[in-house]
Amino acid sequence: MVSINHDSALTPRSLRDTRRMNMFVSVSAAVAGLLFGLDIGVIAGALPFITDHFVLTSRLQEWVVSSMMLGAAIGALFNGWLSFRLGRKYSLMAGAILFVLGSLGSAFASSVEVLIGARVILGVAVGIASYTAPLYLSEMASENVRGKMISMYQLMVTLGIVLAFLSDTAFSYSGNWRAMLGVLALPAVLLIILVVFLPNSPRWLAQKGRHIEAEEVLRMLRDTSEKARDELNEIRESLKLKQGGWALFKANRNVRRAVFLGMLLQAMQQFTGMNIIMYYAPRIFKMAGFTTTEQQMIATLVVGLTFMFATFIAVFTVDKAGRKPALKIGFSVMALGTLVLGYCLMQFDNGTASSGLSWLSVGMTMMCIAGYAMSAAPVVWILCSEIQPLKCRDFGITCSTTTNWVSNMIIGATFLTLLDSIGAAGTLWRCTA
Repeated sequence: MVSINHDSALTPRSLRDTRRMNMFVSVSAAVAGLLFGLDIGVIAGALPFITDHFVLTSRLQEWVVSSMMLGAAIGALFNGWLSFRLGRKYSLMAGAILFVLGSLGSAFASSVEVLIGARVILGVAVGIASYTAPLYLSEMASENVRGKMISMYQLMVTLGIVLAFLSDTAFSYSGNWRAMLGVLALPAVLLIILVVFLPNSPRWLAQKGRHIEAEEVLRMLRDTSEKARDELNEIRESLKLKQGGWALFKANRNVRRAVFLGMLLQAMQQFTGMNIIMYYAPRIFKMAGFTTTEQQMIATLVVGLTFMFATFIAVFTVDKAGRKPALKIGFSVMALGTLVLGYCLMQFDNGTASSGLSWLSVGMTMMCIAGYAMSAAPVVWILCSEIQPLKCRDFGITCSTTTNWVSNMIIGATFLTLLDSIGAAGTLWRCTA
């Protein structure tokens, strides 16, 4: 049994240890966010070379892209059960191991079928990490820094996307798509090492009746023993509120409305088509007149940097602007950018475009991504958490998160088919409807 010293204040050495532990927790979760972003971004640069290597049809290209989202949807469905059974720490460990397996499996794939299977595994890892890391952070961080720590996680996701685009650009000169995919195993191994030294979440320990261990963890993270004990008491009180789930969803009309609203918001977020840019940016810029792979990847990198900087701004503005105004402005900006981008690509399809339209296409893509990063990207996730009743929150968030990944998979699995059937302009303009 763990022995606890109930002194009210910690020594200076203990205060240093507390700060170090909080920093360690934050960095570890940030690595999970980095991996999430890396795996989202890497396929954009790798896909053209994978297509050439395996001689892929448009349909198979779509499956190479969307197979990861299929895995993420599967992971999202089982997240609640996994984090309850194993705890947040070992759920992160499971996700990190799957990251390694999926990355290496993708890099050494001998056929497109093996590659798709490996990316499904990678998707399950993404589904686990995207749920568990923010949850773990929210349960470990004190209330006054919780928002900042979760915001840092979101920034690390966008940094991961940028680093993936940067890595893709570097490897594009040699066309080494296996290196693009395999290098992601390195941060995954780092995450495994970090997770070994992480403590369990105090909330999960309290759920399991391990209250002494929960208080010990809180004492590692809080400035005083009183804060640790008070927070543990709050956790124990909150756990008395039983989660309802499916039974409450069937019985209560208001719960159903909240769950369906969360699912609708997530579907709307994805059907704006902004993740199409993340997955197919080099293809879009090829249609916009950038003829070399290097030009396409540099333009893609510029879009990634725009996403990162816009996300950074959103961290400080989203609460001040309000949810509805942010969504209205963001959707308007995305709609305008998509309409103009579609017009530019239509001119290229017709053979009537000037060279200036290539750069206008890049500008409109940046405009779309900036509007998305400062509105729908953060606000939809915040709203989906806020609108769910406490008794049904876990169930509601699971439903909305799964909807996000399924919708994400649909846009990834249909983009090239729509391009072939209705053209670039028609495909993009459908996203504004």
